Amino acid sequence: MSAEWPNQAAPNPYETDARAADEALAKLRRDFTGHRIWRAVRWDGRLGDWVASLHDPQAGVDLTVIRSTPAALREALVNEAERARVTRVETR
Repeated sequence: MSAEWPNQAAPNPYETDARAADEALAKLRRDFTGHRIWRAVRWDGRLGDWVASLHDPQAGVDLTVIRSTPAALREALVNEAERARVTRVETR
């Protein structure tokens, strides 16, 4: 009998592959220059959630966006850009 939990979640590849995580972070930073993007640090010292803080009000609406994967953060930031665009159009 295995000592592992039977319903253990699939491992996050960005926790085990530092190069892939670094590349994903660099792409996010390149594509979303209106945000400061980094990885949060968990209680145990390992890297955790993906975080974006708004620098440029034209780039988003929410001051901070937090997601568990770079793909989810990218999707959220695309939505933020669209929300900011709609807000600018409505206020003109």
